[in-house]
Parts: sequence; C-alpha cells; structure tokens
Amino acid sequence: MTNILATSSIVAREALAVLKNMTSFAPAVNRSWEDEFGGNMARGYAPGATINIKKPPRYTYRAGRVAAPQATVESTVPLTVSQGGTDINFNSLERTLSMSMLNDKLEAAMPPVINEIDRQGLSLARFNTYNTLNPTGALPATQALAVGTMTDVNTRLDIMGAPVKDGRRSFVMGPALNGAMVQGFAGLFNMSERINGQYRTGYMQDSFGLRPMMDQNVDTHVNGAATATNINGAGQTGSVITVVAIAGGTLTRGTVIQLPGVNSVNPQSRTDNGVAMDFVLTADALLGATTINVSPPLVTSGAFQNVTASPTTGSPYVIRGAASTAYKTNIGFHKDAFTLAMVPLYQPPARGVLSSEQMSFDGFTLRVVQFYDGVNDNCIFRIDVLFGWAATYPELSTKYYTVT
Repeated sequence: MTNILATSSIVAREALAVLKNMTSFAPAVNRSWEDEFGGNMARGYAPGATINIKKPPRYTYRAGRVAAPQATVESTVPLTVSQGGTDINFNSLERTLSMSMLNDKLEAAMPPVINEIDRQGLSLARFNTYNTLNPTGALPATQALAVGTMTDVNTRLDIMGAPVKDGRRSFVMGPALNGAMVQGFAGLFNMSERINGQYRTGYMQDSFGLRPMMDQNVDTHVNGAATATNINGAGQTGSVITVVAIAGGTLTRGTVIQLPGVNSVNPQSRTDNGVAMDFVLTADALLGATTINVSPPLVTSGAFQNVTASPTTGSPYVIRGAASTAYKTNIGFHKDAFTLAMVPLYQPPARGVLSSEQMSFDGFTLRVVQFYDGVNDNCIFRIDVLFGWAATYPELSTKYYTVT
C-alpha cells in the first residue's frame, strides 16, 4: 500500500478546516478590508502593516431654499496586522509510516492560534465598546430576565442606529451567561428546530434577531478602586475631561462612566435618545489625576454630534459597575462594529524549504512551510497567520456585564 506523506498543501488544507471550524467571534465581524492588503500586493503595491479604513462623512439637514454647502470630513480607523502561528514536527519514522497522527497534531496545534485571534478581537471589543448594560453583573435567573437580556441588547443597538433588517447582529457570551440563557429559555415556546438545536448542543440558538455564540475568550474587565468625583469646568468637549482629583484608587482603562447631563443622540436626527451616554476610559486615571481620557470624544454640535450637551460642572460622574469588581464583558454587536483582516504572507522560494503552501477559505488565510532539520532528522511544519483587528464602528456594539 502506498504511503500518503504529509505535504504543506495537505497540512494547510487540514489546518484551515480546523481554524475555520473552531473560531466563533471572527466569522461574525466585517471581513471586507482584506483585499486592501492582498489585492494591492497583487497589483504591485504594498500598503504596509497598517491601513486606514475610511468612515463615511456625515452631513446635517438644511431647512429652506437657500443652499448651505458643508465641508466633507472623512475620519479613519487604523488596522494593523501582525504575524504569529505555531509549529509542529514529524520525525522521519512518523512521516514515513503513517499520516494518522496528522489530524491529532493539528487538533492540538491550531487552538493556540485560534485562541489568540479570538482573544485579541474580544480584548479590542472590551476596550473600544462604550455602550454598557447590566452594571450589577447579575446573571438572568428567570425566564423574563433571560428574554430581557436579548431585548435590552437589541434596544441599545437600535438606539445607536445599528442596521436591523440585514440579519447581522450577534451576541457573544461567556460560558456562565450562555448557561443561564439556555436555562432561562427552556420553557419558552420555540420552533422545534430551535429547541432541538439548543437541547442537542447546549448553546443558545438564533433568536430575537440575534445570533448567540459562546466563547471562552470573552474578556474580563476589572473596575479599579476609584470612587466618582465631580466634573470640574463647564462647556467641556473632546476626549479629555477635567475632573476633581481622582479619589480612592485608579480608574482603570476600559472602565465605563456616564457624565452628568449628557445623553446620547440619534446619529442622523441628532435628537435626544433619552439614554445617558456611556464613555469608556482609554487610559488609566491614577489616584489624584485631574483628567480622564474617554471614547468617544464628546461632540455637541455639527454633523458628528453624538451627545446632547457638555457635562454639568460641579456634579459627579457615574462609574458603571462596582469598585474593584471583575466583569465578563459579553458583547452584542452588528457585523460592522469590528473588522478582522487575515492577509496572505510572503511565500519563500523553493530553495531552502521542502514545500510551501498558502490557502484561503471564507476569509481565513494561513501559510504552511515545511523544512528539514538534518541534525535531529525532523520534518518541521511552521503554520503562520498574518492578521489584525480594528474597531471600525464601536457605537454599533454594547457590553453586557456579568460578574465572573
């Protein structure tokens, strides 16, 4: 019987299947910017490690007959790719006798790669998403609360103008929230295939306009020990807010706050949504600091207005969640909130390697290079990915806190 020997193409095909099947967050985000790297390189232009994704301009409504031309402002979001991977080897005996160990080794080798891609994406979501729900962190303990979790996520996405009818809303939950939601939905009337899927897999099924997913890499945020102080100065806008000196400890990066007198507005009509605007800290604010760096920047007028007014001076801001408490940051989002790019890598020449293969499928790309270690009589396969994340429209996402 002829032996089927491991080649780079076989390893790439098998590894790509494992990569695609095991990731959960990545398939639900925007993948349309990968051609900016791959397509331009094919045309002889290398864009470098970073591209700037353009966001569409915004304009305001003009009432009446007289024209009022507006300047066009196009903002950009950077997306930077970085390389990583994992490496496996077969000694000559293994490679000669059988391919039966290939799948086992790939099953063991790919999870670190998949885990890192997901981990980086969910970490980016934690630090860039400012809309926040359920600051108590309580898991839904009843059917009504389970339903309320789904409707609350959808309501916040609706308020922030996330598209509804394209069916591209998702909800990534940690294991604890997923388990609580499955239990809470158990007694509801559902279509038979939904009940069957939930019973068979133990995971939430598509419902209430959301695609639920369980992911162990849902990131954890820890609020610092700081207690809220007062806003110090009227008419403040932008991304740096002046406050009375931070008390009690550190306000940690990723902590969400609300500013007194500041509501969010509809992104098109700029009318008051009636909901306090959330802001996420982009850097630690240490004990005694008198400024807080926040995202999004406060804009009180014009085409990019996102809040009703500047914060009220002399009044305290609100820290979402309790001091020194850890929260799982489950993420509800529309596909366009986040972008992942997986980019083809340079293919080494045949000289110096045994074989090299690069494969792409459904937006997932990896490269496998096989080379020989003559000292130890090993055939080594290096599996590489080149990828990057960007928070293109973080306003189209919301965190749902649960206590870890």
